[in-house]
Amino acid sequence: MGLLGSLAACASLAPSEQAPLAKLDMPVAWSRGTAAASAAAGGSAVSTASLLAWWQRFDDAQLDALEGQALQANTTVQGARAALGQARALRDLAAAALWPNLTAQASAQRGTVGGRSSGNNFQLGADASWALDLFGARRAALEAGEAGLAASQASLGDVQVQIAAEVALNYILLRTSQVRSLIAAENLASQEETLQITLWRQQAGLVTALEAEQARAAVEQSRALLPLLQTSSGQTLHALAVLTGRPPAALLEMAELGAVSSALKVPQAREALTLNIPAETLRQRADVRAAEYQVAAALAREAQAQAQRYPSFAIGGSLGWSAATVGALGNSNAVLGSLLASVSLPLFDGGALSAQLRVQQAALTQAQLLYRAAVLAALQQVEDALLALQGARLRLASLRLAADAASSAAQLARQRYSSGLIDFQTVLETQRTQFATQDGVASASAEVGSDQVRLFKALGGGWSPAVEAPNR
Repeated sequence: MGLLGSLAACASLAPSEQAPLAKLDMPVAWSRGTAAASAAAGGSAVSTASLLAWWQRFDDAQLDALEGQALQANTTVQGARAALGQARALRDLAAAALWPNLTAQASAQRGTVGGRSSGNNFQLGADASWALDLFGARRAALEAGEAGLAASQASLGDVQVQIAAEVALNYILLRTSQVRSLIAAENLASQEETLQITLWRQQAGLVTALEAEQARAAVEQSRALLPLLQTSSGQTLHALAVLTGRPPAALLEMAELGAVSSALKVPQAREALTLNIPAETLRQRADVRAAEYQVAAALAREAQAQAQRYPSFAIGGSLGWSAATVGALGNSNAVLGSLLASVSLPLFDGGALSAQLRVQQAALTQAQLLYRAAVLAALQQVEDALLALQGARLRLASLRLAADAASSAAQLARQRYSSGLIDFQTVLETQRTQFATQDGVASASAEVGSDQVRLFKALGGGWSPAVEAPNR
């Protein structure tokens, strides 16, 4: 027993003490400071619970419905749930290895010799065995299973984050295409009105055929844009339907709504976030948590490989009855029993166990590097989203001013052209500028909304660590 104690002491050196995680230089604030970053994001406080359903900040019932459908019926989400069930079963399989095995059997035999009966034999018994986990190999396997289950749960959360963002981005693209279609239709109507005025002026001899043909060309150019925008809307609807687990044509009614509604607008969140420090933000990221759990699983598998180099012990026994008749099975002289204790020590395996340990050590190093990469990628995504959102807001503000000025200029130009005070080229140029700036406002609004979605995604919105703990 002294030898066993010494071996156990040697084996108890956990890999976590020998292979610590790579040190990460975590920034204490975002590149422009947490306050500045919060100002770029909008500045209102938010809780982790509100990040769980961040799309509700867009105040759009249809978006809310699409998100709910996607998070339930999306095939990728369902696949991640199936993978979670598999990970849970693997954890339970590892846990079962820590318990004794108990089996029961019964048999009846009739023998003959030379065509004559040689007697009957009836047996009833039970066997028990237990592999003692003195050096922790099976416990390490269970720890690896627990970590793998937690990683699978976090991976499900990451899939939910990705799908929620994809739904929102496609929805913003849909509404943007529909708004741009309305703007293009209004521009077309204005140019058709200008064409009619030009034709009247041509009949009166006030302008030449050149101006009339220029007006007609402008009308047809504007008309040609509408099918492109309608195609974009239709393809985006197909993508949204598939994201929600339905056939591509399942959402065509949303296209009909967009064609008749003048109240459509490009979705934007009503408010943004007061950002936490980077370390707090990373705790919300499902992919970072999944990578962290993979490191824990790799540590446990290294411990398992280390423990497999030491002796293994097992005890077992059997108890049964054997008799010529069923009634005699209860007699004391029919009782059979045995006890067994065994030890197995690897003496020579050609270096297989050492190689297996090196395999797990290399896997641990890979897991640590992947964890570091996940952290760095998460930090970059937040910084990129903040920078993009700040730039998009500035661009939108300038384009709105430009659109207001262009609208006033186009109205004045039409009035003066009707009075014969300016030539057609001025009208044509002001109409083009008006359409370009209005279309630019719609596109810039979409950029702001999309960058808000990307920021929510970068912050880990769309899942909750509070419900992440695996079922035990």
